[in-house]
Amino acid sequence: MLFAAIAFVGTHFALSHPLRAPIAGRVGEAAFLGIYSLVAFVTLGWMVVAFRAAPAADLGGSGDMGWAVASVLTVPALVLFLGSLSKNPALPNPRTQAAVNRAPTGVFAVTRHPMMWGFALWGIAHIVLWFDIRTLIVAGAVTFLALVGAHMQDRKKRGLLGNGWASWQSRTSFWPRWHKLFSAGWLLWLGALVLWLALTFAHMPGAGVPAGIWRWL
Repeated sequence: MLFAAIAFVGTHFALSHPLRAPIAGRVGEAAFLGIYSLVAFVTLGWMVVAFRAAPAADLGGSGDMGWAVASVLTVPALVLFLGSLSKNPALPNPRTQAAVNRAPTGVFAVTRHPMMWGFALWGIAHIVLWFDIRTLIVAGAVTFLALVGAHMQDRKKRGLLGNGWASWQSRTSFWPRWHKLFSAGWLLWLGALVLWLALTFAHMPGAGVPAGIWRWL
């Protein structure tokens, strides 16, 4: 399980940063994206297989308090993730330059890395549960990949976009400004809550453990 997690995180960092330019320069951007996706799929699949083979519920868990904290954390995680899917200058997009020149609104007023922080909150929520070692490894890997990856993404984007990204950095924050989370928009919050209810409902048949409000209903 640990080796699979290290492979997943390590290959992601290597292909996203030091190996990207030489490989893409040799085989082309489209082929590189194919290689990147294949490696990510294989290492993620290895993690899934290793997770299923590892012992379950071997730490005892943190009880109802842990589940309450985890449930609360996953709501803003979804708000940040869903909000990051639109007008995100960190994503590959031909309009990236225009995106970094606009005023940071919505989830980007909270943090310039809403997707990464969404994943990190998901990971932290599962660490809080203290359910089993296999979950700690996966959640720790996702959290580490998200937060360290966000830092490395800043460096890469500065190299690609120069002053544009530097300006975007000066107007946004790496660390979330949590007090601005509710200004992300009521429609985004509504969508996140509906998705949260659906995902937590599916947690029982999918993971074998009730989650969210369904744990107490």
